[in-house]
Amino acid sequence: MPNFDLNRAPLRELNRTLHALRPDTNESHWTVTGPDGRHAIAAGLDAPISVEIDGNVGYYCAGMNKHASVVINGNAGVGVAENMMSGFVHVRGDASQAAGATAHGGLLVVDGNAGARCGISMKGIDIVVKGSIGHMSAFMAQAGTLTVLGDAGEALGDSLYEARLFVRGSVRSLGADCIEKEMRDEHREQLHGKLKAAGLAGEIDPSEFKRYGSARRLYHFHVDNAGAY
Repeated sequence: MPNFDLNRAPLRELNRTLHALRPDTNESHWTVTGPDGRHAIAAGLDAPISVEIDGNVGYYCAGMNKHASVVINGNAGVGVAENMMSGFVHVRGDASQAAGATAHGGLLVVDGNAGARCGISMKGIDIVVKGSIGHMSAFMAQAGTLTVLGDAGEALGDSLYEARLFVRGSVRSLGADCIEKEMRDEHREQLHGKLKAAGLAGEIDPSEFKRYGSARRLYHFHVDNAGAY
């Protein structure tokens, strides 16, 4: 189990070493100490390895992740798991704004709160936030799911496409073209699967959530909706 101390070696060397790993590597579990808020730690990984970071990280940690599992034992700065393709990212603290932005796949779990624009332009990722999220979350979200156990800030789901949003707490306001939708059995089953993947199976009742989605009024320009564009 290799250990990399960022107080003894530069971040560039860590990422270069991780990028060089092949899928069949025997060095499959790494620990990183001394992150001290550095940016782009464990970004661009492309192998089924596990990286555990002991401490707070800066911007874009685990960005562009593919296949890897990244656990952050602390808080994460802007854009954690940004543009993730697959794999698993777990923030055991709070996440700043734009968590999971533009991500195409994989699972992002935030144990604490997530800031503004959580899941902005998400394209297939599943995001589970155990706390609350900030304003403009899921803005232009195209696909995937955003599950929030706490509350959501202003303009949730503004200009939403086909992503599904599940919120257990209150929503301060909905964005343009985002509406509350019926929570059918198929949605409760889907939500149960996301909660199970986040390690919450049996702890949270899917029936406690409300579902939000696109009203599909902004797909094509219509003069009556000009004020919403």
